[in-house]
Amino acid sequence: MLIAIFCLSGLGLLASLGLGFVAKRFAVEVDPRVEAVERLLHGINCGACGYPSCSQFARAVVEQGVSAVGCVACGEDTAMAIAEVMGVEAVLAEKKVAVVLCKGGRGESATKFSYRGVEDCKAAVIVSGGDKACPYGCLGLGTCKRVCPFDAVVISENGLTVIDTERCTGCGICVKECPKGVIQLVPAGKEVSILCHSTEKGAEVRKKCEVGCIACETCVRVCPFDAIFMEGSLAVLDHERCRVCGLCIVRCPTHTIEGRDRVFPRVEIMADTCSGCGICSMICPVNAIEGEKKEVHQVSGERCVGCLLCIDRCPKEAIRIKAPADSTLGVASQ
Repeated sequence: MLIAIFCLSGLGLLASLGLGFVAKRFAVEVDPRVEAVERLLHGINCGACGYPSCSQFARAVVEQGVSAVGCVACGEDTAMAIAEVMGVEAVLAEKKVAVVLCKGGRGESATKFSYRGVEDCKAAVIVSGGDKACPYGCLGLGTCKRVCPFDAVVISENGLTVIDTERCTGCGICVKECPKGVIQLVPAGKEVSILCHSTEKGAEVRKKCEVGCIACETCVRVCPFDAIFMEGSLAVLDHERCRVCGLCIVRCPTHTIEGRDRVFPRVEIMADTCSGCGICSMICPVNAIEGEKKEVHQVSGERCVGCLLCIDRCPKEAIRIKAPADSTLGVASQ
């Protein structure tokens, strides 16, 4: 019995010594920067960077020179820290956030039937494209919520997907997983969005949804920066041109256009500088400025939408932004 124990112990000792020798002899040197970069990442292995894991991305940064901003889920601070580890300068990309291009929840959108299947958008789409009458509408069954690695998605009581833009990192996973293609990444600094992506004609949209784009082209006409154009029966916003003036929001008859919690700027005319030329009143698209020629003009706080066109055009620089009001671009007023 003792002989067997000693034999097994000896074999175990020899095996461990052999494994130790092999591990040391054939060890692969790991650049310490790989571990340093990996520690800075979220570690959730979301794959949005194009690599299967954060570890693989860290290796690519160190060994292949992949940009420090390749991890879209990381913020500016993380990108800067990675660049510092690598001894390079970080060229920061504009942050993007996900936006759901649909406002039609259960209260606003008609349904074709009562869906009683699996609570998953991909499963629901198999059944006649889902229960919503609008073939482009958000089904609100939470596929995007389940795949979001940052808990940035919630489903409202109205059965509509809502993105928490503070938590959203713009990784784009929800965009890829949405079977309706209703989620889009937009620049974080551009608050205005047209929350509809139905390409059906206006009359058809009106039958199915109270808040869908009806192709009336009002937004196209009122936009002072030519930032909105029509693609067939759908109004589309060019975020590069948009200056977030809010005119399209207050004029949209179906309230399809919203702004993400941006507060209206308000303007005031300085009496000691205004010459009463009247240019501001002529170019104001909502008739919020009044006054007689050669007299100090006044701004109506109730009508002003904060487009700031008057500031750009005033030859005397007599108009300035004052403390913002409480209303936001997400609340349309007529």
